[in-house]
Amino acid sequence: MQSQSEPIKSNQAKVPSTLGAFRHNLRGLRGRMVLYFSLSAFAAAVSLSIVTYASTRAYLLDQRSELATSQAINNAQLLRTLVGVNPQDAGDIVTNIRTESGGYAVLYLNEQDSFFAQEPLRFTQSNLPTDLLTKTLNGTSSRQRFEFNGQPYEALGISISAISGNYFEAFPLTDVERTLNTIRTTLTFGIILITIAGGIFGFSSSSSVLRPLRRVASVATDIASGGLDVRLEDERDPELSRLADSFNNMVDAVQTRIQRETRFASDVSHELRSPITALAASVEVMQSRRDDLSDRNKQAFDIIASQVRRFDRTVLDLLELSRLDAGAGKTQEEIVNLADLVKRVAQRHGFAEIPFSSNLDENDETVLDKRRIERIVLNLLENARDHAGGATAISVTGDERELRIAVEDAGAGVAQSERERIFERFARGTASKNGTGSGLGLAIVQEHARALGGRAWVETSTSGGAKFIVSILRQSSTELTKPML
Repeated sequence: MQSQSEPIKSNQAKVPSTLGAFRHNLRGLRGRMVLYFSLSAFAAAVSLSIVTYASTRAYLLDQRSELATSQAINNAQLLRTLVGVNPQDAGDIVTNIRTESGGYAVLYLNEQDSFFAQEPLRFTQSNLPTDLLTKTLNGTSSRQRFEFNGQPYEALGISISAISGNYFEAFPLTDVERTLNTIRTTLTFGIILITIAGGIFGFSSSSSVLRPLRRVASVATDIASGGLDVRLEDERDPELSRLADSFNNMVDAVQTRIQRETRFASDVSHELRSPITALAASVEVMQSRRDDLSDRNKQAFDIIASQVRRFDRTVLDLLELSRLDAGAGKTQEEIVNLADLVKRVAQRHGFAEIPFSSNLDENDETVLDKRRIERIVLNLLENARDHAGGATAISVTGDERELRIAVEDAGAGVAQSERERIFERFARGTASKNGTGSGLGLAIVQEHARALGGRAWVETSTSGGAKFIVSILRQSSTELTKPML
């Protein structure tokens, strides 16, 4: 049961990340384009729907009014004839008058001062609008829309002077209202569909619009990762072509400058190597005659010797960084046990007393460049010795994906604001401002870590000091014997 629940948890964990990516896209340029197209389509659809509905409604009501007027006039003429001959039968005549289904008729005779409504008496003069009734009784034919029993009607009042009467007829507008409701529903669905279609069109359009930007972002990411030879392809669009040319020219300029600076650092390091070697040899010769010097001269000689050694180390570090930048370092990968290798490096360079721990077993082997590992471990241990009171623990851990080397020291730790900067070249932490190092040791560690598919960073150890960690991508032994193409 437990094994079956793990995929469910995994799927549940993917949902928030998917929603987060969706919300991120909506806040970006693509989201704004989709929103713009959707709102534009919505505004256009609403405007067109309002115009369509208003014109259709006016047309239907006008047609209905014309038909009602024609029928009311015909019925009024018929009543004038029939009531004029038999005024005493006015009630029966009104009852038998032909009206529309759901329609009603009412007759008023001045001489009898009476209203005659159709039988059965479901509709009388009291149900007519007061304004219509007043105007018609005053001799002015008129019309008015109203509601009766919750249904829309249109009433017409016609003055019949030949019989000294007034004829009222109410026509139902239910069919017109039903038609308008259908039109409103159709237009509403049309607005929704057009808005969705606008959003889909905006989404598809944004894909083509953002495609060049994605290419620029991809190339920029490759360049930031060190691929200075990557360039944008030529574009057919004139505006995009100009952008691509400007971007490529910028990268060319950056690459040229970086290569010039790298070459300069390498050339300077090589040129300094010979005089530094001569100085170091001279210091060694003078070291044998140190006892013959006075105390003051001994102090001056010690300062010179330490500075020559520091200068020599700086030049060696610069040469190593130059080789790393140029990719000139030849990789010699071997199948090794990392824990055993780190322990032997520490012992060989005088750090055997430092506590060592590892969770790797004796048969845990991986493919590594031993020289890079040795350089990483030695730089971390020397950094702890020179700037943090010495290393207090070395550990090697790993999982199926990566391996980690950690060195803890007895120093005061590294401030949060400096944890990224100390891996830059010639950078020094606050605690090592007066140190004797070149400021390149951690930068070399970072470069070797990247070459091994990992990275280097610093944390705070449980004792309060600094804990430098280097991750290394684990490689299987089969990758060592891949055939050459």
